[in-house]
Amino acid sequence: MPQDQYPIHVPVLLEEVLEGLLPASGGLYVDGTLGLGGHSEALLKRSGPAGRVVGFEWDEDAVSAGNLSRYGDRFTLIHASYADLVPELQQRGLHPINGLTADLGVSSLQLDRAERGFSFRTDGELDMRMDRRRPLNAAQLVAQAPEEQLADIFYHYGEERQARRIAKFVVNARQQEPITTTGQLASIVAEAVPRRFHPPKIHVATKVFQALRIAVNGELDNVTQLLNSAPEVLAVGARVAIITFHSLEDRIVKQIFQKNPAYKVITKRPVEPTTEEMQHNPRARSAKLRVAERV
Repeated sequence: MPQDQYPIHVPVLLEEVLEGLLPASGGLYVDGTLGLGGHSEALLKRSGPAGRVVGFEWDEDAVSAGNLSRYGDRFTLIHASYADLVPELQQRGLHPINGLTADLGVSSLQLDRAERGFSFRTDGELDMRMDRRRPLNAAQLVAQAPEEQLADIFYHYGEERQARRIAKFVVNARQQEPITTTGQLASIVAEAVPRRFHPPKIHVATKVFQALRIAVNGELDNVTQLLNSAPEVLAVGARVAIITFHSLEDRIVKQIFQKNPAYKVITKRPVEPTTEEMQHNPRARSAKLRVAERV
């Protein structure tokens, strides 16, 4: 996709992240979720003229889209998951770092492209892999997992109360024909959930799609790995600013910041977007930011 055809990127809670990280010239900062580069570019600008930023990104589409090469050696791109933060930085001698941020949401780049399979708004291949080098996609998981495992995924990762009924419908449907598209899966979920239980403000399949995405990408394990290992490469006084979009991730971030003695909590309550930001960027509405400091 040509550069000018990428979706307009509006980084979430941008000023709040910068206020949390306190970037300064000469510092070394990591953006664990580069995406289209909004947070990284702001860090580069705020930490000029001598600050450096390392951007982690495991989505090859975002790697080619988030072009910050104009900053020269002040910016380093690492095509890897933020779960591999410590070994990747140590291998390159890029530590200790003075700040770390990660936006754990799905990017516009992923949601707006039907072939990536993250959204049911347009029918597309049921993939959902952030990194297409990973072996298992959502269609394979839906095709192979036993009914009980599917129900557990929908319940634990999607907090979906109709998980068992949906899993039963999915298994019955896949016996008739393979479930290979987002439209197929969304229709099965809509049929499985009794009409009176359809949520008023979101699509009835939203939680199931969230659950499959988390399972396919190992997202909760990755967040845990990131935050528990990060102190190895954080300088004393370095800040960590994490943006989450659902309660499962927010709970993990909150508990690690509270229980890991390497961290001191800076935000007693999560920072949420202003009404003005939500009006300008509706995808920010469920965002929560938590900040901690390496002690």
